[in-house]
Amino acid sequence: MEVSVALKEYLAHLRVERGLSPHTIDAYARDLRDYQSFLKQRGCGELDAITPADAEAHIAALRQAGRGAATVQRHVSALKGFHKFCLRESLTQNYPLKSLPRLKRGRTLPSVLSIDQVSRLLDACDPQGVPLLLRDRALLELLYGSGLRESELCNLRLDDLNLKEEMVRVIGKGNKERLVPMGSVAVRWMQRYLAEGRLLLHAKGGLPPVSDRVFLTSKGKPLYRQAVFIVVRDAGQRIGLEGLHPHTLRHSFATHLLEGGADLRAVQELLGHADLSTTQIYTHIDQARLREDYLRAHPRARLRRT
Repeated sequence: MEVSVALKEYLAHLRVERGLSPHTIDAYARDLRDYQSFLKQRGCGELDAITPADAEAHIAALRQAGRGAATVQRHVSALKGFHKFCLRESLTQNYPLKSLPRLKRGRTLPSVLSIDQVSRLLDACDPQGVPLLLRDRALLELLYGSGLRESELCNLRLDDLNLKEEMVRVIGKGNKERLVPMGSVAVRWMQRYLAEGRLLLHAKGGLPPVSDRVFLTSKGKPLYRQAVFIVVRDAGQRIGLEGLHPHTLRHSFATHLLEGGADLRAVQELLGHADLSTTQIYTHIDQARLREDYLRAHPRARLRRT
């Protein structure tokens, strides 16, 4: 069978049978189409014709192109999933990844803002009654106050908010539902946005359709992930932080909770992590900061030239 045909079947399987999100499927599709293009350049268009050397050369090419360890590992995972599907569905008996060496992925600490930086970031967004800026302030408060992923934030519906109880229902990865507290400050800004901003944005969407999404664009349509990136990036630029990413606010949420004494498993639940080891990265951040403080403050922490 041709690689292109098998790839279409695999992506359909991910969408229909496994029910993965469009964002996740797009990520798989990009990585596998890179693989398909590489194989095509090597004159290999059939599943049965792919050799271990082809797969290894693809991974080597990614490294030579300067792709990070996490990106290369993601490609390897995509390849494994694809080829195992082809075996399981009897599309081929060829599995060219048997000799692919196991990659060691170095774990890097995520970037985190200080509490002071977060305060300046939020305070620099002064809505002054402007609907879009009210949305942006509520959005930023919720990203930091509840630690949501950008996709989770975009998918929030009005029924997911319980402002009286200061809770938000979140549908995370794998369609897993969790309840996350909202801080009182986030609740106040959400109330203002819903009353003064969202109504005006919603009116621009026209009827029908009527959107029940919480966050809307300037045209009254559901907010999309790229727009969230732009809001956060622009907010960071206002206080001199270039390239600020929505996930940095999520990382900051988790780190500040642990620094404040929160239990690691509680933070795991709030973030919606399936594995505790994923959450433990934030304890490493805390330890790294502690060491920095020690090295900076202790008189005998470092040898000083006299």
